[in-house]
Amino acid sequence: MSAPILVVEDLTAVYPAPAGFWLRRRRPDLVALDGVGFALERGATLGVVGESGSGKSTLARALLGLGPAAVSGKVYWRGENLRALPPEVQRERRQQMQLVFQDPLGSLNPRLTAGEIVAEPLRTFHPRMARVQIAERVRGMLKLVGLDPNHLNRYPHEFSVGQCQRLGIARALVLNPRLLICDEPVSALDVSIQAQIIHLLKDLQAKMQLTIVFIAHDLGILRQVSDQVLVLYLGRVMESGDRQSIYQAPRHPYTRALLNAVPWPDPERERRRVREPYGELPSAHELPAGCLFHPRCPFAIDRCRQEKPSLRPWRDGRTACHRSEELALGSQTALPADKTG
Repeated sequence: MSAPILVVEDLTAVYPAPAGFWLRRRRPDLVALDGVGFALERGATLGVVGESGSGKSTLARALLGLGPAAVSGKVYWRGENLRALPPEVQRERRQQMQLVFQDPLGSLNPRLTAGEIVAEPLRTFHPRMARVQIAERVRGMLKLVGLDPNHLNRYPHEFSVGQCQRLGIARALVLNPRLLICDEPVSALDVSIQAQIIHLLKDLQAKMQLTIVFIAHDLGILRQVSDQVLVLYLGRVMESGDRQSIYQAPRHPYTRALLNAVPWPDPERERRRVREPYGELPSAHELPAGCLFHPRCPFAIDRCRQEKPSLRPWRDGRTACHRSEELALGSQTALPADKTG
C-alpha cells in the first residue's frame, strides 16, 4: 500500500456570526466543519456525501485554502502541511490542486471565449509561456475533454450545459494537476449527461493519474466513482470507509437514510418501497446536544441525546454511533428507538 498523497487532520471551519444583534441576542458562530479527517492514496477517489448544509463545499474550499471561513487543522499534501507554508508557497502548491464547480455556466466568465477561459490559468501561473505554447495546450485540452478545438472562439452561452462542464474540467486540468476536487459536478445535469461526465472523469483519472475528491449529495452517483466514502452531517464525519463496507454494511443510521433515499431503477419496486421518515435538517446555528443526528434517528436512545459519539474504528472504516455494533448485527426492526426522554 502506497503512502497517502493527501492527509487531513482535525480540519475545522467556522463562519463568524454577522455583526450586530438578531432578536436582541447575538447568533452563535456557524461551525461548518468540526474535526474532519481522512487519508487519500495517490490515484484513488474519495466520495464526500451529505445533505445540503453538511459542509461539503466548505471542505472543498478549506482543502485549497479558499473561502471566508476561519480554518484550523492540518492538510498534508505530499507530506507538506499546506497550512504551515507561507502564502506565496501555498499559491505555488495550489497549481497541483484544482477545483471543478457545481454550476457549469455560473463558473465561467461569460465575457471570455472558450480558448481564453482554458488559457487563463496558464497565463496566471506561467506568464512567460509563449502564445503558441498556450494555444497548443488549450487545443489539446479541449480535444481531451471531448470538445471541438475549432470552437475556441465561442462564448459559454453558445455551448450546452454539459459542454460547459467539460469546458470547466478543461480549465481545471490545463495546469496538469495531481488532485482534482469536484464539487457536485453533475448535480445540474440530466441523467444521460451525468453519465457522460462521470465516464469522462474516470477516463481522465486513468490517463492523467489524478487523485479525486468527488462531492455529491447522492450515494447512487458516488457508487460509480468512489474508492472510499466520507459521510458528513452538519460538519461532522458520521461514517467513513471503503466503498464496499459503506454500501453493503453501513454502520450509521444517517448512512442508511442516505442509501434509502437513492431511487431504484425498477419502477414497480420503487412504488412498493417503504421509506422511514427522518424529519428535517436542524439549524446549523442551534445544534442539538449529544449525537447531532439523534432528533431524526429512529434508533436514538437516551445516551444519544446526552453524549456526543466519538469516531471509532470499525473493520474497514470508522463510525460515530453509540449503537453501531447493534446496527451491524441486527435488523432495523430489531432495534427500536428508546421513546423515553
